[in-house]
Amino acid sequence: MEKSFEPSQIESTWYARWEASGDFKPSGHGEPYCILLPPPNVTGTLHMGHAFQQTVMDMLVRYQRMRGMNTLWQVGTDHAGIATQKIVENQLATSDQTRHDLGREAFVERVWKWKEESGSTITNQMRRIGAAADWSRERFTMDEGLSAAVRKVFVEWYRAGLIYRGNRLVNWDPLLGTAVSDLEVNNVERDGHMWSIRYPSSDGSTSLVVATTRPETMLGDVAVAVHPEDERYAQLIGKTLTLPLSGREIPVIGDDYVDREFGTGCVKITPAHDFNDYAIGQRHHLAPISIFTLDAKVNENAPARYQGLDRFEARKRVLADLEAEGLLVETKPHKLQVPVSQRSDAVIEPMLTDQWFLDLTTDELPEGRAKPAGTIGGRKAITEPALDAVRSGEIKFVPENWSTTYTQWLDNIQDWCISRQLWWGHRIPAWYDEAGNIFVGEDEADARAHAGVAPVGALRQDDDVLDTWFSSALWPFSTLGWPANGPVKNERGEIVADWQHDKIFLPSAVLVTGFDIIFFWVARMVMATKYFTGLVPFREVYINAIVRDAEGQKMSKSKGNTLDPLDLIDGIELEPLVEKSTKSLLIPQVREKVEKRIRKDYPNGIPAIGTDALRFTFAALASYSRTINFDIKRAEGYKAFCNKLWNAARFVLMNLPEGQLPAPAGAPATEAERWILTRLKQTLLDVEQHFASYRFDLLAQALYEFTWNEFCDWFLELSKPALNGDDARAAASTRHTLVVVLETVLRALHPIVPFISEEIWQSVAPKLGLSEGGLMQRPWPRADEIVADEAATAEIEWFKNVLSGIRRIRAEMNIAPGKTIPLLFADGDATDRARAAKFAAQISFLARVDAPQWIEPGADEPAAAAAVVGSLRVLIPLAGLIDLGAEKTRLAKEIARIEGEIKKCEGKLGNANFVANAPAEVVTQERQRIADWGVQLNALREQAQKLG
Repeated sequence: MEKSFEPSQIESTWYARWEASGDFKPSGHGEPYCILLPPPNVTGTLHMGHAFQQTVMDMLVRYQRMRGMNTLWQVGTDHAGIATQKIVENQLATSDQTRHDLGREAFVERVWKWKEESGSTITNQMRRIGAAADWSRERFTMDEGLSAAVRKVFVEWYRAGLIYRGNRLVNWDPLLGTAVSDLEVNNVERDGHMWSIRYPSSDGSTSLVVATTRPETMLGDVAVAVHPEDERYAQLIGKTLTLPLSGREIPVIGDDYVDREFGTGCVKITPAHDFNDYAIGQRHHLAPISIFTLDAKVNENAPARYQGLDRFEARKRVLADLEAEGLLVETKPHKLQVPVSQRSDAVIEPMLTDQWFLDLTTDELPEGRAKPAGTIGGRKAITEPALDAVRSGEIKFVPENWSTTYTQWLDNIQDWCISRQLWWGHRIPAWYDEAGNIFVGEDEADARAHAGVAPVGALRQDDDVLDTWFSSALWPFSTLGWPANGPVKNERGEIVADWQHDKIFLPSAVLVTGFDIIFFWVARMVMATKYFTGLVPFREVYINAIVRDAEGQKMSKSKGNTLDPLDLIDGIELEPLVEKSTKSLLIPQVREKVEKRIRKDYPNGIPAIGTDALRFTFAALASYSRTINFDIKRAEGYKAFCNKLWNAARFVLMNLPEGQLPAPAGAPATEAERWILTRLKQTLLDVEQHFASYRFDLLAQALYEFTWNEFCDWFLELSKPALNGDDARAAASTRHTLVVVLETVLRALHPIVPFISEEIWQSVAPKLGLSEGGLMQRPWPRADEIVADEAATAEIEWFKNVLSGIRRIRAEMNIAPGKTIPLLFADGDATDRARAAKFAAQISFLARVDAPQWIEPGADEPAAAAAVVGSLRVLIPLAGLIDLGAEKTRLAKEIARIEGEIKKCEGKLGNANFVANAPAEVVTQERQRIADWGVQLNALREQAQKLG
């Protein structure tokens, strides 16, 4: 091994070797274990959320593979309809072209070309963080196999009466010219106004005042609603008002939706441009009036003087006209939640358009829709099985509270708008004849074959494509080859899936994903997979936290607090970091603010910490919290952990003879060996429990504490007397135990830190005759194969406490580490005396003290600094070594610390809920802790009293 740990040298070679040797492919043996990668957008690059989520998945995959499972990490990318089309359209714009200049076929070919050239960025970055994914099975949501699955699902749902085409209100992006999902809409707080407008009654006898933040939409008003029990307006219900500026007569209606206490208690109803108003309009059978074109300009349904105006220009004109007519009652500032498109930054406009929908809401099909014989309505066919899967425990959420989020959404679900007005994506497999009849099939021939009527003239395919989430909903089974009857091959002729063989991986074991797509992806996968395979897509759903910055703020380019995981791995100097962080910021003030923050937070740039340290940081942060705060200083701490592991391995190897170590005869020769093996056994048990409960933070903590504190710090020290002593058997046994424990630790650490563990293991393995393959071919260490020795553990813990007490006194009193000092023991019992005799040589060797002497009861004691181990006092005489005042201060601090610990325990035991609900062994443990702390406290107070 090299003298120092250099991550870049290790990481650059190991991943390529793993992938080339097929280590990531299913072994074909053992119980199936599958994880589905949430397919990142093909346009994307690796961000901190990806790196965190994929570290969690990789840990699980490596762990289960070592446990003998037939492991598959199914990976792939999403075609990202809107984002990908926008990239290519932006490229065309640089040469003053649009997609319409190319035509649909040529434009789609252009997008495919972009995908081949640039679409693998994020998958290459995944390799940098060590993702043990089976890249030979990589899928793309637009590849032929997945496209075939999409067509089949659409056709089967349509023929079952579950997909229909209708004119409904949707989120409309007027810049992109397409419907978008709720997930693609951000509600952004902006400063706006609330305008109060007077609506005169038709007979001129009275008027109502309504308040609105969008006065231009009044051109499409069809009613004013009041609460039916509002005494102020009850007599007006059923009468009509004259709509200002338009002159149309609109009714006053009563509806429980209206909040009598808010504003004037009167609400304008514009069903064509507001989702709540749309629902009210349907209840009262009000025909909606759309006043905008698809590019958000006022259309012919509005008075002529507004037609052709942009919606925001129309707002100014409407307000001016209202004021001129004396109908603008009040204008006041108002904070707005404005829906903004993630993709274009355009303000979303609720718009009535013809779209395709998947029925998820009713048992009875809407009027005019035929229900094929033997089929049932949408809710029972699709939604109810998805609800039952979670309610019955067939699918479990971790943490469990997210199941409520899932079920509440499904209980209140709306029909799913599955169409998008794009060219890039899965084109809807529907055709129209010249009479407007619809024909649906997997291709035109299939559509004709299933036609209920003879087509009139030529057929024209629907121009729309399917929502990206539609194909993603099929991910659990389409990636495994469904619906093909044989092997599915990629464009290179390589087999990527075979449903007949690969369906063993359904259900997958666990889905690792964020809470923000429980609705849009998780629930839809359950609905689709249950419907078409009868199985759930996964058994558990682990909802990972969202990564924020060290102060808990959301990461944002405009704040300058984003971190690129590759910058953390490789390091980046200050000036390149500043340039990278500000180059996409167009507003000078924002750019200046971000640059200032970068220079303040990272004056020397970002140091390279390597992949393993980054992964360990993610693991240590992965609790059940909704968010986690990422601090680069903590990541640097785990780089130190990697260095510690590296140096410990070098120490072990330097103390070994050449060649393979012979297995020692009999049990481990020393108590230190038996102690470390006992601690290793418990650590492995803890790690397995934490893997099972997805508490990666506790898992990382257990491995960190064992590796750093117990193995690297204590056992290496405790091994030195045996390695340097005259007992040949103890020396040989200790060398063997050092190697065995190190090799076991490397296996246990491998899921978290795969690169450094593999590199060290390759040097350690030959010492145990394990020269073939790598760590992923090694079995997970079995705790039940390790013999625990609680008696030896008690002895060594006593020895550690004595040694720690001596070292603490030396450190706090500034006694030179190399200076040999006297040591006295006082009080204690027969066990303490036996242990002191047994460990006398080791204490002298490791603590740099003279042979310890006992102060017999009643004998005079010299002034001394003290540490307490149980009832034993460990004394370092003050004469010539220690300042009396400093020792009094130290004792006072230690007494205060122990009093604080006792207070904590008493607080728990004084809490009736804790005593009633905590496990009995936990309550007993707390009571024992109080007793133990009390013994130490009394001894320290006695020592302080002796010092005056």
